[in-house]
Amino acid sequence: MNRINIELKWAFVFLVMSLLWMLLEKWTGVHSTHLDKHQYISLIFAIPAIAVYYFALTDKKKTIYAGQMSFKQGLFSGLLLTLIITLLSPVSQWFVSTVITPDYFNNVIAYSLETGYYATRKQAEAYFNLNNYIVQSILGAISMGIITSVIIAFIVKSKKSAQK
Repeated sequence: MNRINIELKWAFVFLVMSLLWMLLEKWTGVHSTHLDKHQYISLIFAIPAIAVYYFALTDKKKTIYAGQMSFKQGLFSGLLLTLIITLLSPVSQWFVSTVITPDYFNNVIAYSLETGYYATRKQAEAYFNLNNYIVQSILGAISMGIITSVIIAFIVKSKKSAQK
């Protein structure tokens, strides 16, 4: 269990950061009056998300591997972090959709109909709903987590690390 404490800690940091980001989006109107900017603002989330992976892997390198971490060790740590974040993502998405911004789906459905993104309410509701967003959060956490893990493990690895 001690070997995964760092990943658990940073997954919790990631979760808290994600929830704070959603609060910020809601408070700035990105979930209501500024839905036209939502897709662009959401992309900015990649910056703190990548930063959390970087800090997690450097923490692992310093704390567990005494400053010498191979790419393989870093990748394993990043993938473990991704697994934990992925397992937490349905609960996080539920919390965002029911507690932080319960009107989001109604707002985005109305906006998508207004702008002609969807022709019918039924089409919009089929996409903008909690179940679909939970699936998207899982797939997003896995895909972006794997990509981020590979890149950050390459950046953080020691120049002359022992192969373990």
